[in-house]
Amino acid sequence: MLQLRGIVFVDEQQVSAELEIDGRDLEGETHHLFGYAEGALLAYARLLEPDEHGESHIGRVVVAAAARGGTGGHLVAQSVAACEALWPGLPIRLGAQNHLRGFYGRHGFVPEGEIYDDAGIPHIHMVRPPA
Repeated sequence: MLQLRGIVFVDEQQVSAELEIDGRDLEGETHHLFGYAEGALLAYARLLEPDEHGESHIGRVVVAAAARGGTGGHLVAQSVAACEALWPGLPIRLGAQNHLRGFYGRHGFVPEGEIYDDAGIPHIHMVRPPA
């Protein structure tokens, strides 16, 4: 998991390793979704338990270069389904890279607030209302 995140976030997107490894992988009720094909990890997402605002979070969504073009949509759909099963009736929040806002919008996420900088990459908060 850390290797895939390192390849995509640190190597491809030039995010510092210190920012990528944020310590949240082992917190509380953190859940991890893994997507494998032929024994190779191709996709990953991290689900964080609801915060003080009553929102669960999807983060660190990553797809290997060889698996892009469909795998990401499946990963997000599975992440949403898992959040709804784990924490029913709660909104789901994520910080989307701004160029992917349309992609997340197709999964029911709505932009919230202004574009912000995260590790040199424009992001926007997005929320998916409860089902």
